[in-house]
Amino acid sequence: MAQLSRRHVLVLGAGGALGAALPRGAAASEGPAEAHGISAFGDLKYPADFHHFDYVNLDAPKGGVFSLIPSTRGYNQSYQTFNSFNAFILKGEGAQGMDLTFATLMAHAGDEPDAMYGFAAKSVQISADKLAYRYTIRPEARFHDGTKLTAHDVAYSINTLKAKGHPLIQIQMRDVKGAEALDDATVVVNFAERRARDVPLYAAGLPIFSKAYYANRPFDETTTDTPLGSGPYKVGKYEINRFVEFERVKDWWGADLPVCRGSNNFDVIRYEFYRDRDVAFEGFTSKSYLYREEFTSRIWATRYDFPAVKDGRVKRELVPDQTPSGGQGWFMNTRRDRFKDPKVREAINCAFDFEWTNKTIMYGAYARTVSPFQNSDLVAQGPPSAEELKLLEPFRGQVPDEVFGEPYVPPVSDGSGQDRALLRKAQQLLQEAKLTAKDGKRILPNGDVFTIEFLIDEASFQPHHGSFLKNLNTLGIEASLRLVDAVQYRARVEAFDFDIAMQRLTMSATPGDGLRTYFTSQAAATKGSYNLAGAASPAMDALVEKAMAAETRSDLTFACRALDRVFRAGRYWVPQWYNTSHRLAYWDQFGHPANLPRYAISDYASGVGERTLWWYEPAKAAKLEQAK
Repeated sequence: MAQLSRRHVLVLGAGGALGAALPRGAAASEGPAEAHGISAFGDLKYPADFHHFDYVNLDAPKGGVFSLIPSTRGYNQSYQTFNSFNAFILKGEGAQGMDLTFATLMAHAGDEPDAMYGFAAKSVQISADKLAYRYTIRPEARFHDGTKLTAHDVAYSINTLKAKGHPLIQIQMRDVKGAEALDDATVVVNFAERRARDVPLYAAGLPIFSKAYYANRPFDETTTDTPLGSGPYKVGKYEINRFVEFERVKDWWGADLPVCRGSNNFDVIRYEFYRDRDVAFEGFTSKSYLYREEFTSRIWATRYDFPAVKDGRVKRELVPDQTPSGGQGWFMNTRRDRFKDPKVREAINCAFDFEWTNKTIMYGAYARTVSPFQNSDLVAQGPPSAEELKLLEPFRGQVPDEVFGEPYVPPVSDGSGQDRALLRKAQQLLQEAKLTAKDGKRILPNGDVFTIEFLIDEASFQPHHGSFLKNLNTLGIEASLRLVDAVQYRARVEAFDFDIAMQRLTMSATPGDGLRTYFTSQAAATKGSYNLAGAASPAMDALVEKAMAAETRSDLTFACRALDRVFRAGRYWVPQWYNTSHRLAYWDQFGHPANLPRYAISDYASGVGERTLWWYEPAKAAKLEQAK
């Protein structure tokens, strides 16, 4: 596998704060000039009069079809099916691509970590305390039926999503007090004191719904009616559970905005749904859909030898991944007594042979993960800097001494699958933890045999556990693997009813409020949280708050590095692997920018990605037809 089951991918949002000085309700002349964009720390690449993003092709032709299978999801969406066009609530399974049908206040730039620029809003003014964001709506903004998009629609959308949206939306909006339309063109979004850094950016990226459309319709119900949108696409043909198409709005009001020029080039974007991964791959080989990001190393290494690849009709690309990959691994449930001792958790780490697994099962396609901030400058390396020490010193004596030295990295094996030196170290650690051996079994202090059940919900991960389980049993630990269906898996994980479970979390380049859900004591005690390991310490709680309160990007970096040191010292997980590149395959009828933006590869969550930046090339498509 290229990475953990995509239903487990969790995203920590970017932060958002822009200094300005306009009290709520004040006239524009009394405050600063209106800003054309926002970012976490006020740094923007593009000036107020920018014409387009640097990475787009202004000459990209319009037309053609772009078809794909889902590779990411949000809220109630599924990878295998859909039964509703309401993708922003808990009920039902929302259709992939619904974000294409709605405008947002601001739009992300694909070549900046967290900057957003005016979309439905042409500008924003921010109060001195950063608790009130006053947006001016573009007069040309329209819904697909021609009605005007106003500040009243924005206020309705934000307030409704806060009250009735998917629980993940409600969590992200807990620091949003509400939105108020001052007139048709002006809306103020108010935030709570000590708000999380990422909340304003999150609010600026929410879909804008028509207040009039929902005047006589319930918002929080599933529906196969097409909601009234205002984005570059609208729902076209569809068949529940099989496919959905989105048609480009030919006379769309936003086509010539700076954030939209050169994008939204396809006439049709189509999502295909498959229940089985192997069947989905066969669908690609038969041209049932045209674009695929490959997440399975076995398939990438062994199955891209079909005729269309050999004769060049299907192209393959490796695009370097320059974004934070986050952390993927096996998380040990420290709420259970058997995992409370860090020495036991380190012994379990010694039993996993990454080098053998990568070589034998994953075709050498991966690099080892060492940090939850992997592939970013937030990863702690070497001894702590002076800035990190300043944050860590108050906790000396409360955290392991290694926090003040080199950060923990997983051991490197000899690649044999059963490294005797590492197994001897694991045995010594278990002995030090007072887990004795009797008749070949490892005995817990209470006299029970030490057992571990690994919980998974995808059969494709079974091979990755084989050597790991064998080594644990060699240590006298009765280790087993249980495969359950997705519904049961989610229920057990949310209730913390597991020994060891897999998870992949993905970090933003500017993490904010989401840090609380992974690293705090509160999250450890909250069922359904993302802190699967139950990692809890006053040091991590404090460092999360430091990261969230950071006034500069460098302050955020040092706080995250300090947090990384404490988390890694706790041995809460067995880190797995990550891919350093995106593996792309597509039928050769597309073009794409020569320099793909760093934060735009498959990043549908921000509205940037292949479906919006690529384009159809009729000459290539005609050549494909002739080659049949």
